[in-house]
Amino acid sequence: MSKNKVAKDQDDTQTPEKLKTKDYERELKALHVELVKLQEWIRHKGLKVCVVFEGRDGAGKGGTIKAITERVSPRVFRVVALPAPTEREKSQMYVQRYMRHFPAAGEVVIFDRSWYNRAGVERVMGFCAEEQVKRFLEMVPLVEKAMVESGIILIKYWLEVSPEEQTRRLEARIEDGRKTWKLSPMDLQSYNRWYDYSRARDAMFAATDTPWAPWHVARSDDKKQARLNIIRHLLSQVPYEDIFREKIKLPKRQKAGDYREPDYPFKFISEAY
Repeated sequence: MSKNKVAKDQDDTQTPEKLKTKDYERELKALHVELVKLQEWIRHKGLKVCVVFEGRDGAGKGGTIKAITERVSPRVFRVVALPAPTEREKSQMYVQRYMRHFPAAGEVVIFDRSWYNRAGVERVMGFCAEEQVKRFLEMVPLVEKAMVESGIILIKYWLEVSPEEQTRRLEARIEDGRKTWKLSPMDLQSYNRWYDYSRARDAMFAATDTPWAPWHVARSDDKKQARLNIIRHLLSQVPYEDIFREKIKLPKRQKAGDYREPDYPFKFISEAY
């Protein structure tokens, strides 16, 4: 293969062609069908799946999780996004408050940020001592090995966004009344610490990217492509089969008999649309 061809392939990988909305929706619909099949397989086999999403503010974690969960059952796919720890939780073993959310048989638990807060925001913002971070990074691989050995399928994603795209997204949140809730004071404080977060990420990867719980990195500057790529990858991580189901046919509705609609003043909402 020529050097020019290699260079072209690398450029194509770094700057893929943008997806048209109709193509994105078609691909997402097909992946949603597969996610439902995966869901039924997990319930049928009693599998335990834990998916961790990490990344900088504005990397697209929430949108990706929504794309995964919008067509599956919340009784199977459960999203966990924990607030800041209480005083009681601060006195516990660090991972203790996360453990109670781990999946049982037939469940998929998705962590929108996770125990890795200690290696990221807590470290960068000075909410914990360096000795605590060091101990955490030593401990986590052992905890995750225990999780995997207990039968949990652990899948960890890091969404990698560029500084330019992060700026664009955070500025859009400021201007869009639908998104202002996504901007916390902590987001604003941490925005200018890009390279502190880079160092924290690098140390986290070096310590916790293990054979039994590797980190999977997704470029997320293009939200649509990132969502499709992550869902496709997620489906590949849990081997599943299509479970046979009887063809569904609606039964005949009963006849009204002596039932009559009541003469009751229902309080219908105003129909503005």
